[in-house]
Amino acid sequence: MSDALSYRPKTGEIPTTPGVYRFRDATGRILYVGKAKNLRARLSNYFAPLYSLHERTRRMVTTATGVEWTVVGTEVEALQLEWMWINEFDPPFNVQFKDDKSYPYLAVTLGDEAPRALVTRTENIKGARYFGPYPKVWAVHETIELMLKAFPIRTCNNANYKRAMQSGKPCFAGQIGRCFGPCSGLVSMEDHRKIVNEFVSFMRSHDKKLINELTQEMKDAAAAQQYEIAGKRRDQVRALNAVLEKSAVVLRDNVDIDLFAIEQDELAAAVQLFIVRGGRIRGVRGWMVDKELDVTRSELIDSMMQTAYNNESKPPREIVLPELPDDAEALETWLADLAGRKVRLVAAQRGEKAALLVTATNNAKQALMLYKTRRSSDFVARSKALEDIQEALEMPAAPLRMECYDVSHLSGTNIVASMVVFEDGLPRKDEYRRFNIPVSTDDTDSIYQILTRRLAYLKPESGAADAADPPPIAVAGQSDIAQVEQKRAKFKYRPNLLIVDGGQPQVAAAKRALAESGVTGIQLCGIAKRLEEIWLPDSDYPVILPRNSDALFLIQRIRDEAHRFAITHQRIRRKKDVASILGEIAGLGPARVKVLLQHFGSVARLKVASVQEIADVRGIGPVLAEAIHAHLRA
Repeated sequence: MSDALSYRPKTGEIPTTPGVYRFRDATGRILYVGKAKNLRARLSNYFAPLYSLHERTRRMVTTATGVEWTVVGTEVEALQLEWMWINEFDPPFNVQFKDDKSYPYLAVTLGDEAPRALVTRTENIKGARYFGPYPKVWAVHETIELMLKAFPIRTCNNANYKRAMQSGKPCFAGQIGRCFGPCSGLVSMEDHRKIVNEFVSFMRSHDKKLINELTQEMKDAAAAQQYEIAGKRRDQVRALNAVLEKSAVVLRDNVDIDLFAIEQDELAAAVQLFIVRGGRIRGVRGWMVDKELDVTRSELIDSMMQTAYNNESKPPREIVLPELPDDAEALETWLADLAGRKVRLVAAQRGEKAALLVTATNNAKQALMLYKTRRSSDFVARSKALEDIQEALEMPAAPLRMECYDVSHLSGTNIVASMVVFEDGLPRKDEYRRFNIPVSTDDTDSIYQILTRRLAYLKPESGAADAADPPPIAVAGQSDIAQVEQKRAKFKYRPNLLIVDGGQPQVAAAKRALAESGVTGIQLCGIAKRLEEIWLPDSDYPVILPRNSDALFLIQRIRDEAHRFAITHQRIRRKKDVASILGEIAGLGPARVKVLLQHFGSVARLKVASVQEIADVRGIGPVLAEAIHAHLRA
């Protein structure tokens, strides 16, 4: 091991105190920065036997030529130092968060002489107060339009403001009553700032107290027959109520939280942040993460907090997470230092916050799927991916047609398999096929069976039918015969690359089927999910594609599509089996089958139910209940 990593320090040299460590390459560049509660225990993980390390970790430690560490007093200090160094050195193997889009904000420039409201995507305007981020720019403009009816504050740019100050004439917004006109002296700077503070206060808390006050002023003015004032107050109340209606109410009025959701796979992760103020979703933000190393969810949460909060972006009093990280207490202390008050981390497990977390997680799932789909759908990226696959697998030509196979079953029953087809890096869903496997000993036997059946179509002399195709019919019209022949013709297209979901055992089974078929000129490989490595026949070592490569994303997408297609077919088979079991009972039609399954939840629960419990179901009498009980027990 010392020959492989010559820079490994002696175990006794590494302290057991908290600290921050850095891996460097031959040029002195920092490759990775990490923190540890116990430096010796943490670093020993990196110097385990190379074969036992995750592939991406192995790549990092073999790229590095040295490691160094800095001892600190507490875990909180380690967290602070790690955050500072990651921002300063931008290490390539650390988690890199990238905004999936540029978000618009509503900003109020409180640092100006006459503060103004504006839409911006810049987050570093000095003295500005920000609201958002908003998912769409039109949502910010709509909010400003409504708020200006209640608080006609300045919105003009600095050039128009200076021109109005010099001429003493209000700008266009002031002329039509959309601004009080501090630039032209229609209102004093003090009065204008007072209105701005009310604007900010309402946007910050969405407190209905102001609406109640304006409503009372409207009633008082109407009682005093001051109808013009009453009309203005009415319009203000309507505008503020409209702003409140535009914000989705998800929690109680006094709840201010930031809620994070994470969806990840082996190579990437999507993060969604819901900003909730006054019980309403005030902003949504998302990041995409390319994971250079195999990081745990806890480590990902640490990095996420460091990205989301800094000296300009303060955390709220409560942050809701999918789970608490290992160093939650230290993280709370660090966040409290940033916020200047106590910050609490909470893992949502039940209730309304957990329900909101489900919504945020669904958004993260969609973001991750869209991210991977866009990468594999781009023409340039697809072309590069096919070239990289050709080079990595040493193929004579790019794999313009790829077929991927996956097996799905439930405890050895309802065994099915799927075949998905990608041509030029895009799915050909009209050529997907499903296989039913009556009997199989294990997944390798299933792979052997389906590939034997599929490869039979590539033999010129083969006339065997496949379970994936419709059986020939005794009497058919010309159009029916043409459809059957067309499907068979498609199934005879020769792939350049066959992919199986699995490692060496599955690839060996596929190789046996390919050899017995006599078909040549087709490359074979398998993708193992644990480390996302590519296995070739008769190879003791896998092919490792770069983790951010378009080639790996494309192969992942093919594998995931095959898995989805197999699972869908397997579930359909299960439902059909359930319906067929109950459908054999006389007097039990589809409507009653549906009622029974809704009541008991599954056939397994129905089987252990007593006759009386079955008879209690709506529409099932004692006689039919007895028949159902006897049939299922038999």
